[in-house]
Amino acid sequence: MIRTYTELCAIPTFLERFRYLMLGGSVGIETFGSARWFNQAFYNSNEWRQLRREVALRDLGDLACKDHEFGSRDRVVIHHMNPIMLSDIRDRTDILMNPEYLIATTSDTHRAIHYGDESLVLEPTFVFRKPNDTCPWR
Repeated sequence: MIRTYTELCAIPTFLERFRYLMLGGSVGIETFGSARWFNQAFYNSNEWRQLRREVALRDLGDLACKDHEFGSRDRVVIHHMNPIMLSDIRDRTDILMNPEYLIATTSDTHRAIHYGDESLVLEPTFVFRKPNDTCPWR
């Protein structure tokens, strides 16, 4: 299944978009093995930096959700919506550089997409306090 930005944007909520992208990987599994230097060279290229900037400006919020704007402390990561392989980098395939296959997200959401579950991205629930509700003798 090829995931696309257009299809993702048709999904109404942040949580549903997260579920669409979730990979459920395992921590410690190497993506590129001994060729990791190859993908790091790509991610440090001017070509990638320019594309990264364009995608971040396009999306303006986590998973392109208007109600999840990036905060001043958020580290913005550009996520390849479809897993990339060494051959994609070597051959500069469409899946690598086409904005239709990229989405801006926070580093926390990005980690949850790869290795976590939706509990890592759920909004915190607030408990409304009342006078004396923490006092054990009342």
